[in-house]
Amino acid sequence: MMIPGVDGFMYPNEVELQWSVLIVLYPYITGLVAGAFILASLERVFKVEAVRPTYRLALLTALAFLLVAPLPLQLHLGHPERSIEMYLTPHRSSAMAMFGFVYLWYLTVVLLVEIWLEFRPDIVRMAQTAKGWTRLVYKVLTLGSMNVSPAARAIDEKVGYFVTVVGVPSAFLLHGYVGFIFGSVKANPWWSSPLMPVVFLFSAMVSGIAAVLVLYVAAMKVRKTPVDMRCVDTIAKYLFYMFMIDFSLEMLDLVHRIYESDESFRSLDFMVHTRLWFSQVILQICLGTLLPLALLAITQLWRVAEGKRRLMYVVASCLTLVGIFAMRWNVVIGGQLFSKSFLGYTSYKMGFATREGLLPAIALMLLPFLIFWVLVKLLPPWLKRETA
Repeated sequence: MMIPGVDGFMYPNEVELQWSVLIVLYPYITGLVAGAFILASLERVFKVEAVRPTYRLALLTALAFLLVAPLPLQLHLGHPERSIEMYLTPHRSSAMAMFGFVYLWYLTVVLLVEIWLEFRPDIVRMAQTAKGWTRLVYKVLTLGSMNVSPAARAIDEKVGYFVTVVGVPSAFLLHGYVGFIFGSVKANPWWSSPLMPVVFLFSAMVSGIAAVLVLYVAAMKVRKTPVDMRCVDTIAKYLFYMFMIDFSLEMLDLVHRIYESDESFRSLDFMVHTRLWFSQVILQICLGTLLPLALLAITQLWRVAEGKRRLMYVVASCLTLVGIFAMRWNVVIGGQLFSKSFLGYTSYKMGFATREGLLPAIALMLLPFLIFWVLVKLLPPWLKRETA
């Protein structure tokens, strides 16, 4: 019997994809969180003073996307209310179940603590000067600590530095384990690679840095404030370096697969040249990798005017975000389009207003920006000297 959308032989339980676009969003959003926090740690831990104007902005970006990160998984579950069970009855042998503890640790112990310590003087000042209900909000955010003396701030700095140092490996763990989940599925040759966690980690740093760069330039445009080109140049330099490492790792994985050429290679090669041609070759490789790398390389090797250089940074960052999303799509969706026997292929049809369709996916991608806008209004990330 012929099944629409299926070529060759596939088992009945392989015809329908188990993971949809929501599972594509999950590693993409967590990657933005990890990358934004790594950029923030450059100033606090590695003393890269040039990126100081984006330190607070990167923290709020990480928080906005982290609050949305578990929502794709919740929508994917048939009974999302049961997710509380992973805290009450922990299953230590399940990588997916342990994500709840990694997420809770990163949100409460790392990110919220660092943001509170960084913004505490501003929170105390607003609790004393604000009017109406906003004053009550800021008073609650002080957590009863109104002491912002130099001695208290010195303690805040030491604790904040320690939290950031702990947060760097925590950010690696937050997203590295996502690649670990895919790489540990031995039955799927598209995913089963020891390089998968490392590739996911570096692509996360690339996407997070690119997102903060775009948000910073856009925020300065909205505020009608000059962009700190020294800051943007430094961010673009680190973006270029991280992108080169990420691209090298992906090429290493590709060369290894070509050299090994096991029984699955012909099937995977057919997938790339047919069903994934646009998403992988056009979007991920050409538009999302080679073109932004070329734009960033031009700015690093040749002297470009400030206005053109800023535009090239923004275009390269936007293309990078598209390319990283395409990479997540090709891993999650592409890894499910061929049969375990390598004799059949199926296609993915995404609904629109269904629970795991296009409309919920768009809403989940817009929600972090709405949360980010609220956070910026509540805790303005602009430095005092910049405001002056």
